[in-house]
Amino acid sequence: MKIAYIATYPPRECGIGTFTNNLYKSMLIDNKPKEQKREGFVVAINDNNLNYKYPEEVKSIIRQEYQEDYLKAVKYINLSGADVCILQHEFGILGGQSGVYILPLLHRLEIPLIVTLHTILKTPSYNEKAVLKEICKMAHKIVVMSHKAVEFLTNIYDVPKEKIALIEHGVPDIQFNPEKSKKKFKIENKKVLLTFGFIGRSKGIETVIKALPEVVKKFPELIYIVLGKTHPNVIRHSGEEYRIFLLRLVKNLQLENHVTFLNEFIDEQELFKYLYACDIYITPYLNEAQITSGTLSYAVGVGAAVLSTPYWHAVELLAKGRGRLFNFNDSDDLAKTLTGLLEHPEDLSELKNNAGEYGKKITWPKTGEKYVTLAEKTMKDEHSIVIQKEKELDLLILPPFSLAHIKRLTDDTGIIQHAKFGIPNLKEGYCLDDNSRALLMVLMAYQEMKDKRALELSPIYLSYIHYLQNADGTFRNFLSFNRSFLDEIGSEDSFGRTIWALGYLLGNAPNDAYYQTGKLVFFNAAPNFEKLKSIRGIANTMIGISYYLRSNPSDDSMTERLRNLANVLMKHYNENQATDWNWFESLLAYDNGILPLALLHSAQVLNDPKITETAIESMNFLTTHTLKDNYLSIIGNEKWYKKEGERSVFAQQPIDAMAMVLMYHQAYFVTKDKDYLNKLYTSFLWFLGENDLRMSLYDFETKGCCDGFESYGVNRNQGAESSLAYLISHLTVLQAYEEFHRSDLKLV
Repeated sequence: MKIAYIATYPPRECGIGTFTNNLYKSMLIDNKPKEQKREGFVVAINDNNLNYKYPEEVKSIIRQEYQEDYLKAVKYINLSGADVCILQHEFGILGGQSGVYILPLLHRLEIPLIVTLHTILKTPSYNEKAVLKEICKMAHKIVVMSHKAVEFLTNIYDVPKEKIALIEHGVPDIQFNPEKSKKKFKIENKKVLLTFGFIGRSKGIETVIKALPEVVKKFPELIYIVLGKTHPNVIRHSGEEYRIFLLRLVKNLQLENHVTFLNEFIDEQELFKYLYACDIYITPYLNEAQITSGTLSYAVGVGAAVLSTPYWHAVELLAKGRGRLFNFNDSDDLAKTLTGLLEHPEDLSELKNNAGEYGKKITWPKTGEKYVTLAEKTMKDEHSIVIQKEKELDLLILPPFSLAHIKRLTDDTGIIQHAKFGIPNLKEGYCLDDNSRALLMVLMAYQEMKDKRALELSPIYLSYIHYLQNADGTFRNFLSFNRSFLDEIGSEDSFGRTIWALGYLLGNAPNDAYYQTGKLVFFNAAPNFEKLKSIRGIANTMIGISYYLRSNPSDDSMTERLRNLANVLMKHYNENQATDWNWFESLLAYDNGILPLALLHSAQVLNDPKITETAIESMNFLTTHTLKDNYLSIIGNEKWYKKEGERSVFAQQPIDAMAMVLMYHQAYFVTKDKDYLNKLYTSFLWFLGENDLRMSLYDFETKGCCDGFESYGVNRNQGAESSLAYLISHLTVLQAYEEFHRSDLKLV
């Protein structure tokens, strides 16, 4: 069995790195015949561009905030011959927003995954919860170290209980003589209290210091050792502010002879000498939100008498007489407990014996074997590896269709274009693009579902379009919240999107009043159709004309306009098409699917085989670059993708996913090739987490859609453009599902 480990690793000074080093050594002890030999390697995570001199087992390095490193690492793992991967998860060691960079790595992993969770938050942020839930979905087994962690995973993160394994934190099997250890540190005549680990304000060390004056009155030989460096994150943000505060507190309480700070990160051999030398070990954390504590496990493991505040892990680990608890931030309670134990050595001895007996059960050799057993079971499980296959149209996993967020964004003027998270951002006002998309969406909703709420919204968006039209048939785009015009003429993209919505209205009008208003605005704009220069403005306009002509096929003048616009698009294609580059421009930019979609629509009306051929060629080219890994990877707007250059991954936006959904739907409508329905559905799942970041853009709480994702993670703002793109895509899936079942075909 060959095991890949992903985690921080020594010599990086990190508790999880130490954990991983112990896990690695304890799992790979070779006590079996040669044919069953265990081997492994480590993928180490670096921080802040620091370089470390790693041991030979580290075969790959991930720089925490460089997502390309995560993708290189997974390629290495997949080609390494590893049988199983074990990830140590802690939000602070992984890159991107809430550690999101690990998700693309895990998604591409081709071997079973075991994840050890070192932190499980009771009240996570939206992103923290979303990232951890996605990790748990992809993991075959999840290891936690306490019963409270199991409770949180099942109740808060909806993880099936059978997926969770409880394996307690391992403790090195290191033993020293307490008397000799005290003698080494020249504290043989002292009553020794000890706290070790990274130092930060949450550790509550001041609680112990404030308790000491009362204790040293009775035990003047007492000394409190604080062993550990200030946490690197604390150093970066606050320097040594907390340590200086503690030093001043010691001086003010005149405890200089009773408190010693050892500002160093020591190896385990030296650490265990201190643990054996101490009389009482203390973890005075300030709140309950600590699901796992390696320092506490070490103290119990060596059979120390332990005092702790009642944080989650301590309550479990110190039960049944293995330690004592005192109240959070309660120095008086701690002073009484310390004094009582020091006055009654028999009680102290009992705590040590109980802890020591338990510690024998959680040594690293035993813990390592539990991980080995779990890894072997995971490998043998025939269902452990999910084989990637073509996505099939399944309405059961779709969220219920909801207009809640759109209604939230809409007032009596129109739809507000932007939002702060799920709240309308009135400062940004309105735009023509979004009101046109909104009109299209509500008309589709009424057509598909006969949703009267959608029909009630449609006059708002139609009247906005009418209000923004200039006398020459062009349109303004932006309107402030106080209804002041912010431009004279909008973009050609906004013009084309408006014609698309109006054309759909003319082909699917719910009543005559809407039809007549739409017709008036549409034909006022018509003289501008052939003045368009932007190929996306042209493409959107072609789609609108095509919808109009389906219900008005005898309009020869409009048919000719459509043909002229299609020829412009074809000209662009012919000028830019080359070997391995079947596209309309020298780059793949934004809203790419709209271009093949426009040709597919016009081909249906014009019955031109050349247009159909070009539409299919360009669609296949786009598919090759965005759907090759069986999920939609949109060309990012960060840098786009220039011919013979590198494609941009980030700044992926929902309108691009919508264009792909619509493109494949129209391709199915034209060709009746059922493969396009599978591609349509795969593209739609981009919204629900089948994407490069493995994060859902749809917000199940607000019923809105996030504005896309950047290199750091999801942009949680839920503006009109993104939410409408999701809803139009959702409605298209519903329509495709009905069309498919009406055809009496079956998906493969």
